[in-house]
Amino acid sequence: MSSCVPSERSTAAPPPPCAAYVDTNLVGSGKVTKAAILGLAGGVWASSAGFTLSPDEQKAILAGYTHPDQVQANGIRLAGQKYFTLSVNDRSIYGKKAADGCIIVKTKQAVLVTVYVAPIQAPEATPVVEGLADYLISVGY
Repeated sequence: MSSCVPSERSTAAPPPPCAAYVDTNLVGSGKVTKAAILGLAGGVWASSAGFTLSPDEQKAILAGYTHPDQVQANGIRLAGQKYFTLSVNDRSIYGKKAADGCIIVKTKQAVLVTVYVAPIQAPEATPVVEGLADYLISVGY
């Protein structure tokens, strides 16, 4: 399988598999409304149309894994929308905004950032996101 990781020397977009994970595995499942994949070293590897995470939002997501108390206390912002943090651990961050929510899952080299919008519920979206994370971890990413 091709890697989703952009070349360190390249400023070009990552190879298509990253976009395929977002478009097919996540948003294409019908259980995730918007999604992005961030590199643990920084940068957006892929994102669905119209889902733009600001540099500050990206930093806050990554920092949430080293300072979970901050995410728990302050919530998390994704594409300008603030989500109340329901739970955070060393792998996953779950958030809620009214009937909508977010699921953020860290793999070995990336972070899957997803949003679901009602009528989709967390129990429908969670296995899709966590399942892709498990797969990426199993292949070294």
